[in-house]
Amino acid sequence: MDLLQSRPMTKAQVIALDEIQSRILVLRGQRVLLDSDLAHFYGVPTHRLNEAVKRNADRFPSDFRFHLIPEEVTPLISQIAISKPGRGGLRKMPWAFTEHGALMAANVLNSPHAVQMSIVVVRAFFALRRMILDHKALSSKLAELDARIGAHDEQLVEIIEAIRRLTTPDGPIHGRKIGFNPGNQ
Repeated sequence: MDLLQSRPMTKAQVIALDEIQSRILVLRGQRVLLDSDLAHFYGVPTHRLNEAVKRNADRFPSDFRFHLIPEEVTPLISQIAISKPGRGGLRKMPWAFTEHGALMAANVLNSPHAVQMSIVVVRAFFALRRMILDHKALSSKLAELDARIGAHDEQLVEIIEAIRRLTTPDGPIHGRKIGFNPGNQ
């Protein structure tokens, strides 16, 4: 049994796990959750999450959360349905929380729902990490197989070329044609 999964997950937790995994983004080479998604999972408004984090800023170093820049937000507008600035939606640049930041956010919120969901969030990050490792292992095996088959392909091509050379000689073998010649009677 996994270290993170000492009890079987409920159906609601499994659904939440899938939903969380679908919201994890890769920004600046890190897997993150946006503040709005994290607040939704923890059952609080986004501004309340950000207030709690701001009150406990010393618990959130730069590797736990970072502010997005406009160049990072622009692709997200259509990708995850963030509304355009000026249309009642995004007024401030969102925060991105890494796995450690998401867990720390649950600690500063200190509500039973946030604590329960933080476990599901950690499991989502863990499952994603496991999938990536499995993908790397599979890619490695495929590369090994491709190298092995590729070497055989080259050898097969050489064998076929040798057979073709043997079956199609360049000229007559003995200097004369073999077979019946009706003109020589």
